[in-house]
Amino acid sequence: MQEPNLQYLPVTGPAARTGDPRRMAYWDWPCAARDSHHVVVCVHGLSRQGRDFDTLARSLSERSRVVAVDVAGRGHSDWLADPMAYQVPTYAADLAALLMHLRTQDPEAVIDWVGTSMGGLIGMAVAAQPALAPRRLVLNDVGPAIQWDALQRIASYLGLNPSFDSEQAACDYLASISTGFGPHTPAQWRALSLPLLRVREGRWWLHYDPAIATPLKALTGMADQVAARQVARDGEAALWRLYDAITAPTLLLRGQVSDLLTDATAAEMGRRGPRARCVVFDGVGHAPTLVADEQVAAVRDFLWSE
Repeated sequence: MQEPNLQYLPVTGPAARTGDPRRMAYWDWPCAARDSHHVVVCVHGLSRQGRDFDTLARSLSERSRVVAVDVAGRGHSDWLADPMAYQVPTYAADLAALLMHLRTQDPEAVIDWVGTSMGGLIGMAVAAQPALAPRRLVLNDVGPAIQWDALQRIASYLGLNPSFDSEQAACDYLASISTGFGPHTPAQWRALSLPLLRVREGRWWLHYDPAIATPLKALTGMADQVAARQVARDGEAALWRLYDAITAPTLLLRGQVSDLLTDATAAEMGRRGPRARCVVFDGVGHAPTLVADEQVAAVRDFLWSE
């Protein structure tokens, strides 16, 4: 079975916690078609990492090179010295450096973007810039309007830094906080969970810096909840401005019972900006994992269509 190569890219901006020059990791899936210049950049959700895209990448690599990123503080990427730097502007600058690196490697590269949740927000920030914009954009269960209750749900578990006495206990925990992913076989749950685990001193830990939760908890934990919601609304307005600036053809994927992307927001995204075409998956919440055949096919058909 094909496996990706782990690569590192030096990036600037916020410093690494170690004090060394900071690196961003990415998983590079080579294309089976040697003459292809098509590259698909895949960016994961808030507490995930690049190996989430293995199933999609194996399918796409028949005709495309796939680059699946570990965003700062996750997976094999360096942790940040300043926890408040774990925000979209940092991530967008890192990904801009990656896009420029890919275009330096191959000046003929045609780059598309697949972003799940946070990866979609980063994608909107990148796609709104004409010099960086991908040819096509896939937003997986995310839009400019993010529900407050969903933010609070995510904040309730993000950054708790649990450890487990067995691999199975860790996988069971991850399944318990990922019910929105929809039905998966035990083998699929295991494949989605194992890259999220690190073994230290005989215990299993999660792969990310617990401090990635700091900005979110600073928002949801504000004593003045009225002010917190206003901050969230201001952020939403800024995201709509980014979305309205996007010109790339856009595919919006939505879990039918998602608590983060509402049907009303999806409909509004179809009316403004790039007028995203929406595909809804029944029995799925936040967020589709792009493992099921119908989910993979929706992305592949959009990216490979003429």
